[in-house]
Amino acid sequence: MADENPQPVLRKGKELIEKVLDVYSQTWTKNEENHLKLKSKLSFNCNGFDEAIVTQENTPLRSEVVYDGDKNKTTVMVTEEIFSTFAKTHPFSNKSLDTCAVVGNGGILANSSCGEAIDSAQFVIRCNMPPLEGKFSIDVGTKTDIVTANPSILVEKYGRLLNHRRPFVDHARLYGNAMLLTPTFSYSHNTELILRAFYTLEDFELKTRPVSMNPNYLKNLDLFWRSQGLNPQKRLSTGLMMASLVLEICDNVHLYGFWPFDLHPHTKQPLSHHYYDNRLPTPGSHSMPAEFELLLKFHRKGVLKLHLGQCPPPK
Repeated sequence: MADENPQPVLRKGKELIEKVLDVYSQTWTKNEENHLKLKSKLSFNCNGFDEAIVTQENTPLRSEVVYDGDKNKTTVMVTEEIFSTFAKTHPFSNKSLDTCAVVGNGGILANSSCGEAIDSAQFVIRCNMPPLEGKFSIDVGTKTDIVTANPSILVEKYGRLLNHRRPFVDHARLYGNAMLLTPTFSYSHNTELILRAFYTLEDFELKTRPVSMNPNYLKNLDLFWRSQGLNPQKRLSTGLMMASLVLEICDNVHLYGFWPFDLHPHTKQPLSHHYYDNRLPTPGSHSMPAEFELLLKFHRKGVLKLHLGQCPPPK
């Protein structure tokens, strides 16, 4: 049973913003006891340190991988070709990382001047290959240790990598030697496409390292958050997946761009959906307001820090 269920999903608009500000305006102080409590629960139930990423240690050659998103529990045999794409071992330090930043893509980051604060973190995770160049760097920074890539971006922006692959390669190059983290084994119909992206990075000899999310970890993470009172519509958002991971491996967790509403909480001005465009998500994909309330609860409890406003201007 959960120790404290999230409140019912708050309505959009003025009432929502006032309730959020009531929590956010209070002085934030880290609560080590609450942080360690959640970290222990996540480690026990999900073990992201060892299991979040598919490795040659946790997924042996000729084993069967069960897709976490397919309703009919489709499996795939780990052939030598697939096995060769796996990381040899988990990529995380054996000691807890100090400060980690997970950067969502919310429009609240536009004109935030948060780039320097984000880049000062020891470990930075970004979601779904966002743009960093030019004017965006002032607001979101450039440092990247993990960047996720959903299949949708490979389909919509890069034509399934069936024709020219240079645009995808040039974009991936922005992230240097970061890990490119993909849901390779969430849905069977996406595996071939994602492996094509892996081979593209290899063929063009990029420093970017492709790795796969472990479907066993994603299944356990979904069960864990449901036990804590969250009821995802389809599946957890990438942002919550990444926040969950760093809550296990980092001592201090900072979240940027996690604001799923169309009004700024401080200025009340309209916001674009993303800091770089206003493209809306597929309806029903995620329970973003409910996820935000969950994160707001942990902000209030001193477990993590949500950044919902301007950062100090760059020096």
